[in-house]
Amino acid sequence: MSVIIKPIVTEKITQQTDALNCYAFMVSRSVNKIDIKKLIEDTYSVKVKAVRTMNYYGKTKNRFTKGGVITGKRNSFKKAIVELSEGNSIDFYSNE
Repeated sequence: MSVIIKPIVTEKITQQTDALNCYAFMVSRSVNKIDIKKLIEDTYSVKVKAVRTMNYYGKTKNRFTKGGVITGKRNSFKKAIVELSEGNSIDFYSNE
């Protein structure tokens, strides 16, 4: 299983990228900040200044239908906010 699952590109993260040089990634629940920092530096060839992590737990959702109540659950995940040093950037949209 990969440590980095996917980058998170939302409007809020894009604003943080422009203002604070921060990027967000969905990562495996078992990794720590040191592992995330090493992997980001190796994968994207950048210098990481700081890593912040947060755990999101899946919410339960109920939907009322003709057949009765359907109960479901969103997936739990861990999000890492990676702050890069000055002069470094990550381009998610390059074709190379």
